[in-house]
Amino acid sequence: MNKILVIDDEEHLCWALEKGLRQEGYQVITSTRGKEGLERIQNETPSLVILDLKMPEMDGLEVLVKAKDIIPKLPVIMITAHGSIDTAIEAMKLGAIDYIAKPFDLDELKIVVKQALMVSRLREEVVFLRAELNKKHGRILGNSPAIQEVNTLVERVADSNATVLITGESGTGKEVAALSIHNLSYRREKSYVPINCAALPESLLESELFGHEKGAFTGAVVRKLGRFELADQGTLFLDEVTEMPLSMQVKLLRVLQERQFERVGGTESIKINVRIIAATNRDPLDCVKRGTFREDLYYRLNVLPIHIPPLRQRSEDISLLTMHFLQKFNPSQEQMISPDAMGLLMNYEWPGNIRELQNVIERSVILSQGNEIKIQHLPKEIQKVENRKNETDKGLILNFPDKGISFDEVERELILKALEKSRGNQTKAAQLLGLTRSALLYRAQKYKLKL
Repeated sequence: MNKILVIDDEEHLCWALEKGLRQEGYQVITSTRGKEGLERIQNETPSLVILDLKMPEMDGLEVLVKAKDIIPKLPVIMITAHGSIDTAIEAMKLGAIDYIAKPFDLDELKIVVKQALMVSRLREEVVFLRAELNKKHGRILGNSPAIQEVNTLVERVADSNATVLITGESGTGKEVAALSIHNLSYRREKSYVPINCAALPESLLESELFGHEKGAFTGAVVRKLGRFELADQGTLFLDEVTEMPLSMQVKLLRVLQERQFERVGGTESIKINVRIIAATNRDPLDCVKRGTFREDLYYRLNVLPIHIPPLRQRSEDISLLTMHFLQKFNPSQEQMISPDAMGLLMNYEWPGNIRELQNVIERSVILSQGNEIKIQHLPKEIQKVENRKNETDKGLILNFPDKGISFDEVERELILKALEKSRGNQTKAAQLLGLTRSALLYRAQKYKLKL
């Protein structure tokens, strides 16, 4: 249970806030003096502080500074009198997470408190996950069941020598998964060598993979080691492997089978011990059917398949990823994102996946030039989500019968309408209802709905 400390010299306001916030399920403690409030912070370790700006003996700004010395990451909401906005801004610079001006509505304060606690929790998650990231050498960031399943699979296959085929749309994090496998394996002290098979023409690709001897072709003035040789005892990552020309696929298949090759222009067979991880943003079986990818190579690579889901299918990870990128691009300043802007990010389809989200946050950090990213700082295509969402929501309106309808019946009917509107897509249905996918699945199970 979150513990909230209210510090205000007006006893009746402390009483009102304590009563109102307890109704929301918070544990509330109060203090009418700044010095006493600091002692409470020291002894009680609250989750959040609501602090009045104007108090006798010790004003709110002084209390704020001392509170941050005690608990640096403590979220503090300032209560300011009307006309004290400049002082409130000064409080934000000193570390307050938000402020609210008197007179204020209790419901408004509850929203600010909820948002501040959510931001604080997300920051803690980012810190924790970054620490875990360092321990695990690059786990894919996310709390969704889909990503937890991917990370579990990555850990299981890491110490195997078997070839891994990673599939997923562009920008989903396939190379992060590949690097994670390498760093979790017993080969982690050896080389991790990536190559993009789509970025090079066939003549250069062969030389890059297998190397060449001096004089093998015009311009080959010295012997060059290929990626296979450089990755010996380590890991070779073949990105966009389905883009490899068919003639090169034959040569790759031979190397995978025999674990040896010759440099271009050479006759010496070079034996290698390399872990192969391949990736593609295409459906490899569809490529096989179209004749652009060899079936025997597909089965040689697809020993341990891992699929990375697109971001639109794990929208519950968007807020965590957003906070991660905010701290990445503005580490010296605790930048926030407004609830409205976050809502648009949560409802956007993200065709470019995590890479697109990263670019959007980097751009928004630059354009905002302040402590908060708002809707106007987001790209136009994301701003349009609001209108599309409003139009979509209209399709979920229910017609109530004259005899009335229970809340459970309303909720059940809304879930059915959302699933119908999204054509059975559980993630989109959850977004229409303002739920996480796991919450939708829980409610569907509650009403015995078949998904």
